[in-house]
Amino acid sequence: MRNGGNTRGDAKFDVDGATGTLAAYASLGKKLGDRVVLPDGDGIQIGRTPRWWGQHILVPKRGVAVLINAFNFPAWGFAEKAACALLAGMPVIVKPATSTAWVTCRMFEILDAAGVFPMGAIQLVAGSSGDLLDHLGEQDVLAFTGSADTGAMLRSRPNLIARSVAVNVEADSLNSAVLAPDVDPEGDTYRLFVKDVIREMTQKTGQKCTAVRRILVPDGLVERVRDDLVFALEAIKVGDPIATDARMGPVTTKRQLDDARSGIGKLAAVADIATGGPEPMAEKGYFVKPTLLVARDSATADVVHAHEVFGPVATILPYDGTPGTAADLVARGAGSLVSSAYGDDRSWLTEIVLGLAPWNGRLYLGSEKVAEVAMGSGMALPFLNHGGPGRAGGGEELGGLRGMMLYQQRTAVQGDRGLLVKMFPADESAP
Repeated sequence: MRNGGNTRGDAKFDVDGATGTLAAYASLGKKLGDRVVLPDGDGIQIGRTPRWWGQHILVPKRGVAVLINAFNFPAWGFAEKAACALLAGMPVIVKPATSTAWVTCRMFEILDAAGVFPMGAIQLVAGSSGDLLDHLGEQDVLAFTGSADTGAMLRSRPNLIARSVAVNVEADSLNSAVLAPDVDPEGDTYRLFVKDVIREMTQKTGQKCTAVRRILVPDGLVERVRDDLVFALEAIKVGDPIATDARMGPVTTKRQLDDARSGIGKLAAVADIATGGPEPMAEKGYFVKPTLLVARDSATADVVHAHEVFGPVATILPYDGTPGTAADLVARGAGSLVSSAYGDDRSWLTEIVLGLAPWNGRLYLGSEKVAEVAMGSGMALPFLNHGGPGRAGGGEELGGLRGMMLYQQRTAVQGDRGLLVKMFPADESAP
């Protein structure tokens, strides 16, 4: 709570996410057993007779995995990378963001005291990493979470390009929530939509790579959605989460405060502020008002589709209610980690999934039937893919065993079927 300015619930969300992810991958490891080589798919006959056989295998890379994490999730961010790398068989060097490294350091102290890792399996670098990345080679991996600009800078480092170092980038993105025209404003699907949007705008003070930034609403429902969101946002108490009963704390750093206030000003050039705004809330503290805007013209509001305000800020984008128009507006964000769609018309949902899927790493469908069990679009689950195309970094993390593949080499082995089947037996019990 102290290091990041989080409420207790937000701080717990980070730590619980870390422990839950580590536990999930521990369960995968238990099922895999002691093998160090995994078959990748079924073997295949590659000649005129079954004797000449081919099998893809996955083996651990022989280098080190350098894990660079963002400031907003100092616990969960490192755990989701480390869990995959360690299970794949690679030692890791964890480099947290300096502003919240205190949390990661405390977790390392707990892990060290528990003695759960072999010596050298996991290391921490707090502060500058110096020339660490210049020493990476062909068997090493760099996994980064943070801004798209920093990700592009890391990818372009001459050493990483020259030695073909594996690089995975998970960047912030302009995630969307799309409301279908069939939704009854008095029904469960609508209530789920409002609840999810409020949570994704304000949890961690909007400092989440999966937070909702664009809210697509059918033309006929814009006023109702605006009024309901404004009512809920204005009821949220903002303040010091340690000294008060605040439901939302400050942003983490002075730079985040300045960027958020500047970003709201940019959005306000093409959208009307319904609540909140860039004005400071207090003389002290990095506080940002929960801010909702309504675009004047969704088709021409270019800055809404290009500039992310990393704070409790989102913009309503009116649209004509068709899946095609919604998909086109979402696509203007150039790639997202997650988009959500709310509706009960199955044909509409099917069409929107097909339109959104190429531009998103994950889709979350809210409806009446899942309203009581849905966890919200911001929850990155260990068994589902986390990542996205384009602006979102073009990478993938988690996804169960898929998350290990960044840290493994896929090799095709050709030879006698009897030998290969014995060397790399299929394990029906593996996940």
